[in-house]
Amino acid sequence: MNHKKLVAFSLLSLIASVCLLGCAHSPNDNEGQLQSYPAPVIEPAWIRDGEPVEFGGQKWYPVNDVEILLDSEVYQIGEYKGVQVFVDKVDTKPYERIYTKFAKNKFRYYETRDHD
Repeated sequence: MNHKKLVAFSLLSLIASVCLLGCAHSPNDNEGQLQSYPAPVIEPAWIRDGEPVEFGGQKWYPVNDVEILLDSEVYQIGEYKGVQVFVDKVDTKPYERIYTKFAKNKFRYYETRDHD
């Protein structure tokens, strides 16, 4: 191999090595950096049956819709019947909506009903 080819080969090998090392990571590299909540395999029957969540002295009723949110965009405020209850991180009390996790990045939202 002549000198130019050897230098070019060495340079390409170095670049490939750096790229491969930059892409390599362990499964725990994200640990502690981003919030993550488990998604249920299926929603509990009480949610699918339209039963309310009782939170903060109010009844919150499920809406037949979901919000697309990242786990890092919500904050867990409690648990009801074994299901985590969340609020949007930008929301303040009194909350406009509360959420339960439906699937990855999907949260069912709940609203109170006016009882005039």
